[in-house]
Amino acid sequence: MPVKMFTFNDFQENTLVIYSDGEAIIIDPGCAYPHEEQALKNFIEENGLRVKAIVNTHCHLDHVVGNPWAVETFNAPLLIHEKDLLLLKAAPQVGMMWSFPVPEQPKPDEFLEEGDEIKVGSETWKVIYVPGHSPGHIALYNSETKQIISGDVIFAGSIGRTDLPGGDYTTLMNSIMKILRLGDDITIYPGHGPTTTTGAEQQTNPFVID
Repeated sequence: MPVKMFTFNDFQENTLVIYSDGEAIIIDPGCAYPHEEQALKNFIEENGLRVKAIVNTHCHLDHVVGNPWAVETFNAPLLIHEKDLLLLKAAPQVGMMWSFPVPEQPKPDEFLEEGDEIKVGSETWKVIYVPGHSPGHIALYNSETKQIISGDVIFAGSIGRTDLPGGDYTTLMNSIMKILRLGDDITIYPGHGPTTTTGAEQQTNPFVID
């Protein structure tokens, strides 16, 4: 299953495009500047893709800053977990605190829940509820291709922050174990940093080992 990763904005956030059979979903559009928007748009157009939806794994400012542009440009619905709605609404105000401009956010068109399925061409991605970094954090898992879009739950050698509003360390670690129990050969596409695998994190991630 093709997955394209872009690294955008001041927070070095990973924006992902999953695509199959001419269809695509954009996950966490972090494009904050015109050249980032153009790079994402060029990829969609050059590959002849129709964007079915914009999905936020969670609604921290670096993952949603490009939502308004993406929704308008691709005429696609916005999908989030309902428990992150307050974070989405607050993103412009939080951006002011970080001196990082975030536009007013569009209203979500649909709320995703544990067990929901998203079709992308002939492929199916399942929604997994993995809170802890934020109250409504989700991951997208493709059991056939053994790939997971993990957002900011787990990174290569690290884990998501829990000191932000709505974060909780114990909850996050339970979510991480939920991901690792999927198997040791799952490719992880995190919200920051390089890709990794569940097997590598089981063996080398100091937070998991502890």
